[in-house]
Amino acid sequence: MAIRYAIFCPFRLLALLLLLLAAAPAAWATHLVGGELDLQHREGNTYQLTLNLYFDALNGNAGALDNELTASIFDRATNARLLDVELPLTSNTFVSYTNPACTSPTLLTRRLVYSRSVVLLPQTYASAAGYYVAVERCCRNVSISNIVSPGDAAQAFYLEFPAVVRGGREFRNSTPRLFPPLGDYACLGELFTYEFGGQDADGDSLVYELATPLNGHASVAVPRPTVATPAPYPPIRWNPGLSVDRQIPGSPTLTINRRTGRLEVRPTQVGLFVFGLRCQEYRRGVKIGEVRRDFQLKVIQCPINARPKVLLQLPGRPAPYRAGLDTLRLRPGGPRCFRLRFTDTDPSSALTLSMRPVNFTSPLPTLSVLQGTVRRPGSPDTLVSELCFPACLNTKGQVYLLDVVVADNGCSVPKRDTVQVAFTAQPDPNGPPTLRTTATPP
Repeated sequence: MAIRYAIFCPFRLLALLLLLLAAAPAAWATHLVGGELDLQHREGNTYQLTLNLYFDALNGNAGALDNELTASIFDRATNARLLDVELPLTSNTFVSYTNPACTSPTLLTRRLVYSRSVVLLPQTYASAAGYYVAVERCCRNVSISNIVSPGDAAQAFYLEFPAVVRGGREFRNSTPRLFPPLGDYACLGELFTYEFGGQDADGDSLVYELATPLNGHASVAVPRPTVATPAPYPPIRWNPGLSVDRQIPGSPTLTINRRTGRLEVRPTQVGLFVFGLRCQEYRRGVKIGEVRRDFQLKVIQCPINARPKVLLQLPGRPAPYRAGLDTLRLRPGGPRCFRLRFTDTDPSSALTLSMRPVNFTSPLPTLSVLQGTVRRPGSPDTLVSELCFPACLNTKGQVYLLDVVVADNGCSVPKRDTVQVAFTAQPDPNGPPTLRTTATPP
């Protein structure tokens, strides 16, 4: 027996070693870009629970792409585990760029959707403190620039939702759905903006703020826990000099509009930066839930892109319209159309004109030319469009404000120039109708 064991043991060790090596890529893969959870009411007590997970399609190891992940639901008051839900992979698509022409070969992200319907019974989900859902997974991209030991850092996906019954009555709620994630990159030294705001099916008020991404309890050794651990979830650790209020080195650093969810940053360092935000949901002034999203922003050195320019020309005046000083006064019988000139100093710039009413809704003016290309062989240096106001427009003595915006096709996001037009308008007189006939008199 001793001799047989001595001969057989190396083969067993070799097999075990090969098994460990085969499993290593999945366990050690650094692939997480970010994600968020979503809970939508369907009918009765049935809800759709979804995890949107963003996966690095260039650097992530295919062995770390899960066919299912487990979400755990807990009572916020006691941290008691109520349900573990296995979410199967239902969709695997690429995240689109805002401008496909700006596609970078160093940035490619997949959106993996894990989803399943769950039943939340009133007798179980009636706690006034509400509930939370969590999914834990490791690991993040090793090339992240703003956190400590990024290759060892995990992520805890997290959302909070209210009881499904309140005051003895049904209390239906769907979590806010955040704007689709960006597939874009930012340019060093250039202002980067992105609309991360969401929509709420119930019409609840949404408040946005930056948040430190959650690390949770997953690890390199256990990258995919069988179920999530109850809260609290440890956060990631920022590199020295960074914090929740300074997640990305920039001037300005990363900020978010509390009301709209608009992100803004002018990065001062190239790299790959993880950032976190949360969207809190209020109904009649009371917070009822929140959704957290982690994501990444890649900052690269881009070619210089000049800002386009738009000017409004006034009839009989050589100088263009001066925003803040001039006001158009549209009177009966007077001119209703004005010439706009827009251009860009960069070669082969594709320009687009648009309008944005500031303090009114309708009727809107029209633009004779909405887009065109300048400074390309055979193309003009300047484009011309007519801004024409309706004859029936009546501001009733108020000053209306209209933003006329020109945008280029520069990368990573278009640059813009805006002229804000202040105007008052009196409608043309309404004359009596006339009746004509082609009939021949008898």
